Amino acid sequence: MKKNSFSKVFVASMVLLSFFAAGPLFAQEKAMKLRLSVLWPAQHPITKLLGDWGKDIEKATNGRITVTIFASNTLSPPMQVYDNTAKGVVDIGTSLLAYAPGRLPLSEVLQQPLGYRNGYQASKLANAYYKKFRPKEFDDVKVMFLHGAAPGFIFTKNPVKSTADIKGLRIKANAENADIVKNLGASPVTMPVTETYDSLARGVVDGALFPIEALQGFKIGEVVKTVIENYGMSYMTSMYVVMNKDKWNAISSADQKAIEKFNEEYSDRLGKLWVTMDDNAKAFAKGKGVTFLSVSKEEEAATIQKMNPILDDYVKMAKSKGLPGDEALKFCQDFLKTNP
Repeated sequence: MKKNSFSKVFVASMVLLSFFAAGPLFAQEKAMKLRLSVLWPAQHPITKLLGDWGKDIEKATNGRITVTIFASNTLSPPMQVYDNTAKGVVDIGTSLLAYAPGRLPLSEVLQQPLGYRNGYQASKLANAYYKKFRPKEFDDVKVMFLHGAAPGFIFTKNPVKSTADIKGLRIKANAENADIVKNLGASPVTMPVTETYDSLARGVVDGALFPIEALQGFKIGEVVKTVIENYGMSYMTSMYVVMNKDKWNAISSADQKAIEKFNEEYSDRLGKLWVTMDDNAKAFAKGKGVTFLSVSKEEEAATIQKMNPILDDYVKMAKSKGLPGDEALKFCQDFLKTNP
């Protein structure tokens, strides 16, 4: 009798212990709902592509991880996305590197006038740069992947015949690339992108420094006459997709590997999407009567000479912070030469 009672107690104890031991496993299987802050509107091609990225992650993790898109900066102001992702206000954030001023100094190499040919090349370089240098400035987040819009050129409200014709003009530019305008003899004017269309239409500014995609994405092709295709000034608007580190660390290693696989795939697809959007924007602008001015090799070489002081300033800034700016710059320049 005693033996039988002992057996019952033992079995009951084992069942109870297995229940408590399984608790963490059940908790781990619980779905993690991630909120993704996106810069673009819901119907923008990039927003849709990031939505597909989230769906593929959900499928690969059997629903353990879901991603909900918050478009048009509804989850966080664009200038605060990086900090809010690091703090956990945002689970996954995407925005411009330039919108985290001073936070990512070594990575500012990506937005220099390096002669980018297209967004695919630019995006490949951005990810190759990150893998090579693993800059500590990104240590407070988990980098999913980088990407960027390129080439960036000057568009003018009135027709021009050469790069020299912009001398003395007022050109809309962001703070991070205002020196491109200045070194070409024009006057940079900073303003939000949302104000640029009206400012061009009213003659407040004479032109704008933008990636090609803006001709259609922001309808700039309706209010300019010339795009100066001078690769000597061509820059990238570099962007990130980053995740809160605590959220990332809470994901199982198997699911992390699944996500990393899609990061590789979608960074490549996003780079190709930039090329498609640029092609569409160019067709849109030509349909509005915009001329694309291809400059001579001599004019391009002269422009490169005017951009060199900007590169020198970057290296000096990086070295003043104890960062290998010269190595980062050389890596980027060599990459672009071998990956045209």
